[in-house]
Amino acid sequence: MSDSMDFKTADLCDEHSNTPHFQVAEPGFLDYGGRRSFSGPISTVRAPEDNSFVRKALEEPGQGRVLVVDGGGGRRCALVGDQLAALAQKNGWAGVVVNGCIRDAEDVGRTAIGVKALGTHPLKSNKRNEGQRDVEVRFAGVTFRPGHYLYADADGIITSEKALR
Repeated sequence: MSDSMDFKTADLCDEHSNTPHFQVAEPGFLDYGGRRSFSGPISTVRAPEDNSFVRKALEEPGQGRVLVVDGGGGRRCALVGDQLAALAQKNGWAGVVVNGCIRDAEDVGRTAIGVKALGTHPLKSNKRNEGQRDVEVRFAGVTFRPGHYLYADADGIITSEKALR
């Protein structure tokens, strides 16, 4: 887990862009968490306008992992808010990347984790207990694989099969 800017995604791209399984996400994700730079092993949730599985994941010990939430790019509700961000911080997650929206942006910004998302939406998600855990998810031109590594900072998001530092 990265507590500070001890890496730059631009430098990692310069050093590793020809490495197998190195991927760079397309731009469009905004920073909302209290940490702009974060990294860790990937855990995933597929969450179709339902954050039940997001909560279940963040209730577990994070052990410095990054939760990648594939909300299908949906912008009709939020998949993470202040309570889940606080839960992620409490349980040792390094960050959360949401292919969708968050809410409670000001409070999320006071948490000591990284949070990237496409935008904000005040409406909470449904609770139908639908979704999938630790499956490959694909968005922003990247396939996010559980156990691979994610690095994020103000310049963007990259993934690698192995730890890069």
